[in-house]
Amino acid sequence: MATGLALHVGLNSVDPARYEGWEGTLVACENDAHDMARLARSAGFESTVLLTPEGTVANVTAVLGEAAARLGPGDILLFSYSGHGGQLPDAPDGPAGGSDDEPDALDETLVLYDRQFLDDEVQHAFRAFADDVRIVCFLDCCHSGSGIEIPGGPESDATARFMPEPEQRQLYDRDRGFYADLRRTLAESAPQDGAGPDALLVSACQDNQVASDGDVNGAFTEALLRVWDDGAFRGGYRDFHRAIQRGLPPTQSPNLYLTGTPDQEFVDQRPFTV
Repeated sequence: MATGLALHVGLNSVDPARYEGWEGTLVACENDAHDMARLARSAGFESTVLLTPEGTVANVTAVLGEAAARLGPGDILLFSYSGHGGQLPDAPDGPAGGSDDEPDALDETLVLYDRQFLDDEVQHAFRAFADDVRIVCFLDCCHSGSGIEIPGGPESDATARFMPEPEQRQLYDRDRGFYADLRRTLAESAPQDGAGPDALLVSACQDNQVASDGDVNGAFTEALLRVWDDGAFRGGYRDFHRAIQRGLPPTQSPNLYLTGTPDQEFVDQRPFTV
């Protein structure tokens, strides 16, 4: 039988000492992580939950590394993240002014408790998994359309899950050298053919959009849970994505994004199938 491992990260704030005094307070992200964990466990996944101060780069990469060591062909990883999303200029100090894998010249980030986690780092962590491990990712954050690789708010009064632009600029100016070195290290370890890991992402919005927080769940997670309907949903990941998309306004349009060459049978599976 296949093995399913899941990691659920939910951050209602970040460490202000690492973000120049910005706390990034949100309401529903820890609830999202708990609810995604309950869903995953009911589907047969062994789940790990990291909440707010536990949601550090070291903890996230450690859990993903342990999962990569345990899972083999035919097994499945489920990764869900709920919190702020960010964007950083994509290697502006490089010889070409950036890399050609980011059409918008921006790296999307997960705003973890201690620092921003690049989409390149997510891909690096996923590359450690054996071939034919199914990788599924749900990101309930802003700028998440291709988050395994200019803000405008939804038409509501809900808090958006993005780091304000002044803080983004300030932190990037402070950490420019760190991210330049990090990108160089990741590039050196990447496959020469540039192929990404075989992974499937359903995100809360497009790269140029923001995602809404809520009183109980984020807007995306709330729509996902409603569509899933305690397991009553039937259909594949494309149907699942479209059904979630219909439950949200055009200003927050969930994305289905594939990297590598996921097997079509996997894409057509009912979501959360172990």
